[in-house]
Amino acid sequence: MPLETSKLVDLLDLKMLPAWVKEPASTERYVKVEGEKHSERRRGDGHHLRPDRKRSTSNVQHSISKAAVGHDRRARRPRVRQSKDRHRPPARPLEIDVRFLPQLRVFEAVAAQIKAEALAYSLFSLARLFLQKPERYEVRLAARTDSPLYQLGENGAVSADRDFLESNAFRFAQKDFYKIDITQSEPIKGNFTSVARDRLSGTLLGPTNHHNYQPRLRSLYEQRFRRRMSFADYQRQIEIVTDPVLVEKWKEEARTVTTFTTLQEENPTTFNSASEAEKDFRQKYLPALVRTAEEILIDGITSRTLGDRALRDLIEDTWFTETRSPSKMMQELASRLREAGLQVFRHRRGMLFVSPIRVRAFAHEATSVSPHVKAILETIAATPQINRKDLAEKLLVDVTAEESEARKLALASDLHWLIGEGYVIEFNDGSLDLPRGKAKSAVAAAVSAADGSSEIANEKHELVGSSLRSASARQATESRPTEEAEIGGS
Repeated sequence: MPLETSKLVDLLDLKMLPAWVKEPASTERYVKVEGEKHSERRRGDGHHLRPDRKRSTSNVQHSISKAAVGHDRRARRPRVRQSKDRHRPPARPLEIDVRFLPQLRVFEAVAAQIKAEALAYSLFSLARLFLQKPERYEVRLAARTDSPLYQLGENGAVSADRDFLESNAFRFAQKDFYKIDITQSEPIKGNFTSVARDRLSGTLLGPTNHHNYQPRLRSLYEQRFRRRMSFADYQRQIEIVTDPVLVEKWKEEARTVTTFTTLQEENPTTFNSASEAEKDFRQKYLPALVRTAEEILIDGITSRTLGDRALRDLIEDTWFTETRSPSKMMQELASRLREAGLQVFRHRRGMLFVSPIRVRAFAHEATSVSPHVKAILETIAATPQINRKDLAEKLLVDVTAEESEARKLALASDLHWLIGEGYVIEFNDGSLDLPRGKAKSAVAAAVSAADGSSEIANEKHELVGSSLRSASARQATESRPTEEAEIGGS
């Protein structure tokens, strides 16, 4: 197995820790309300509030009536804003079916690990193992015909809102159409004492009288805040700062010159600003770039970085639900594992497991059976989920030092045959169990079927000394084909 694949998934470590929970919470803050309150204090007239003065008694009634009028005006303002909000259509929930699928390369690595060992794995644990990290799954989005999904090209950004995708298309796809070069220009000349700063993002826009201020302000609004507020409301979030450190910081940022050179044309064209390149992009490439689709498949990493917040939140909510009960992922894994030649079966209160071996209970009745094989099956039936060490401690008692090594080899050989034939199940946690079925009939049938093979295994570990043992060995060898034929027929 390649090294990079082994880093993605390892069946020896089935720790179900949600990876999304580990990610840092979003630190984005919405200070729109705070900004509006700050703007209302200034009232746009530039006058500062005057200190309270002593009022004459004759003006008390006038002041009370004036205060009442002012109170009524302030009381009316929320009603005006509420009436405006009524005309805004409520956000419609996305009617998109989200389904998580195992990533093909990781699935092939897991299937190869299962085939390499005679162990049974819980399908529930495997499903949560795939959901644990975004590198291990893909996300299939299925929408209705009347409300399709939108995507930039075949493998570009995805959104449920066409307007949002078209507005941010240049930001999402600029690297596919333009070569971006960043250089340093000459230091900015001029004595600037203040710069404008966006409160929402902390971006320095430069002095208000600088030639690049308005284009930069408009570009930032279109890219990040267009869906959230109007341009007039966004302008209220701009503040003027006079900190010399921030002024120098803006000068260094303004020195950075970014050029965009076309990649899709025979004669490349270079643009000296992002606004010029975006204008060219919208004229030449955007009309044919946006496509509609009812079903889109994206990788797990992309699903967590989608620009469409509503779609990203829907995928995250579905991921949390699927992690708690990964029924859909289990169905997909069961189907693909069967196609890969693996066996999916039910055990332990109907839970699903996968193994390279077809588990089965014996159908024929017990006949003369080796006492060692009978002891193995009866011990496992009496103590389900026993491991190899405890099984050996229960069976290898009152054994001399000379017989200990031979008995251990015989026990390992008998257990290996039983597991390989599917008559005993060994799980990935090391526990042993018998296949589902009636305990008495399963044990008795297993004992009878394993008789001939156990005798042959014991003969390999004994010294052939007497003619009586030679005769017994020949007799056992002659009876082996008949017994194997019976096992195969079952």
